Amino acid sequence: MKPLTLGIIGIDHRHIFGQLAGMQDLGCVAKGWWTEGEPQPVDGFVARFPEVPRVADRQTLLDDPEIDMILIADVPARRADHAIEAMRAGKDVMTDKPGCTTLAQLDQIRAVVAETNRIWSIDFSERFEVPAVTRAAELVRAGAIGKFVQTIGMGPHRLNRESRPAWFFQEEMYGGILTDIASHQIDQFLFFSGATDAEIVTSSVGNFANPDDPGLQDYGEILIRSDKGQGYIRVDWYTPDALPTWGDGRLTILGTEGYIELRKYVDVAGRDGTDHVFLVNGTRCEYIDASKDPLPYFEALIGDVRNRTEQAMTQSHCFKVMELALKAQAQATRLGHLS
Repeated sequence: MKPLTLGIIGIDHRHIFGQLAGMQDLGCVAKGWWTEGEPQPVDGFVARFPEVPRVADRQTLLDDPEIDMILIADVPARRADHAIEAMRAGKDVMTDKPGCTTLAQLDQIRAVVAETNRIWSIDFSERFEVPAVTRAAELVRAGAIGKFVQTIGMGPHRLNRESRPAWFFQEEMYGGILTDIASHQIDQFLFFSGATDAEIVTSSVGNFANPDDPGLQDYGEILIRSDKGQGYIRVDWYTPDALPTWGDGRLTILGTEGYIELRKYVDVAGRDGTDHVFLVNGTRCEYIDASKDPLPYFEALIGDVRNRTEQAMTQSHCFKVMELALKAQAQATRLGHLS
């Protein structure tokens, strides 16, 4: 079967590395990339994907009949417009999170998906690029912790101020911390609970450590609830320099008969590597190394493009994650040094 052919529009975030690598590992071919200006990830992208040529005009990619899918990691506020033009050009889309930064953009995307029958998929990398989540999903499906009760999702990140572009400090460009980072944790809450809808009970955003950058939200939290269970989310830009990676991302899944904790990127207790899973229930109290588990999203998405199915993620789920993230952002209590 002919491999999928890809085009890349916007490489303003390094998440494009995982998006493209995940597809290339399964045989997809990238025909070209375009980005506006010279964002900081350009050098790293060229070093990692030297075989992919840069094009001077993104319309070249949109007009190419051989290209099946456009990958997008532009400045967050620009992602919706690029996705819409790609879908209207007959291309399916995989975008970095957040897929959009306003509810008005989301409404436009919903309309264009209905109009074109194209796929709009967000690579929620904290689920789709984390083998530990694959293992946790298997355990939950097998009944290892009983009936779902709650998720606690923690998304700490390192600020890396010196490498951040100007848009990183402008709320209207990145969408706010809950729109951006917390979309990951909302995705995981819906996925593990099995909910198709939820309410934002309360949310807040704050700037506590960066008073000279009032457009930066360095802290955010959400209490979310559905008919399937509850969730608490905390995200921040406070990762200390001594941590050997960008963030100690964790997810705890509580059930009526036990719990699972994922330490996705580092185990501060001392184990090497990533994808640490801890399971505790009535008969088991154990550590699981999940680093070799598969990442089914990319293969499933390729199948969806070919077969017009929804195996990687339903379109309604993708829409709902962004809707809830945007609502949480819009209603959040603003704390600290925010403008």
